[in-house]
Amino acid sequence: MTETIHIGNNALQELTTLLQNRAFSKVAVLVDENTLVQCYPAVKPYLPAHEIIQVKSGEANKTLQTCEQIWQRMTELHLDRWSVLVNLGGGVIGDMGGFSAAVFKRGIYFVQVPTTLLAQVDASVGGKTGIDFHGLKNHIGVYQEPQAVFINPAFLQTLPPRQLKSGYAEIIKHWLIADAAAFEEQRYIGLFAENWEEIIRESVNVKVKVVEADPLEGGYRKVLNFGHTVGHAIESYLLEQPGRMLLHGEAIAVGMLCEAWLSVKHELLTKEELEKIETFMISIYEKVSLTETGIQSIIQLALQDKKNTGATINCTLLHGIGKAVYDKAVTLHEIKESLHYYTLL
Repeated sequence: MTETIHIGNNALQELTTLLQNRAFSKVAVLVDENTLVQCYPAVKPYLPAHEIIQVKSGEANKTLQTCEQIWQRMTELHLDRWSVLVNLGGGVIGDMGGFSAAVFKRGIYFVQVPTTLLAQVDASVGGKTGIDFHGLKNHIGVYQEPQAVFINPAFLQTLPPRQLKSGYAEIIKHWLIADAAAFEEQRYIGLFAENWEEIIRESVNVKVKVVEADPLEGGYRKVLNFGHTVGHAIESYLLEQPGRMLLHGEAIAVGMLCEAWLSVKHELLTKEELEKIETFMISIYEKVSLTETGIQSIIQLALQDKKNTGATINCTLLHGIGKAVYDKAVTLHEIKESLHYYTLL
């Protein structure tokens, strides 16, 4: 997998090489209104003749209805099974574009050009594609590896601080599940990174090692879901609350705190380790206000998590900082307790 992931300021040159060396019948580029203006001009010189497919940005538009628009446009452009879709954008574009390509005419080629920190370190790597369905996060999707991933850290200059924080949450997750030394070093530095390329490269390497060991999430890959059982439920709940939608990483930051607390409750993490995580996370992420009614809705959404087995909620927890364990059964009551813990921070 590593040979198909290109990281650095020359990544777009590698995109040109791929598109020139492969006999793709047509090239289409999937963008939203933001990446069309801010990122497409930088990518255009590296592309052969191509068509544009534009959709609306945001998690609220990562739906089957938007996929229908993409498929309609693909059909109008006469894309065939030897065409390639270039997904230029953040996690929404990558997830939805990958899914749309993977099922169109039983699958056409696609490549990922992630433009947000979250997409660069997480969403673009590993072959997960999908869309939200009736308020449930990534409820419909398939595993399909892209032909390649092209990560140019220069795109981060187009991002507002909130988007950087969102992506940084997934980097923190990789440290907490697999790199205690990096967490210990970086918790004194915080978000003020001088060399994003190095941090991105190291974070991608963590994910690649996990994915290569378990491509279809039969077991070990589930460690990457730390923070996501509670985090996805919070994200899904607030997606339906006008004006309260969280970015993915913001929700995962809350989820990691809750699941770190659950790790203490299950005697896998020490209170001292939890305090280190708390101090670091609180220094970066604003507190999310949750009502008792909201908490009740969130714990019900946790029952829909894809990692569950029947009525058993399977959670990934920390076995100390730098190591994760998966398929740890937790109860609805424990999730409720973890959310109460968070509200009292």
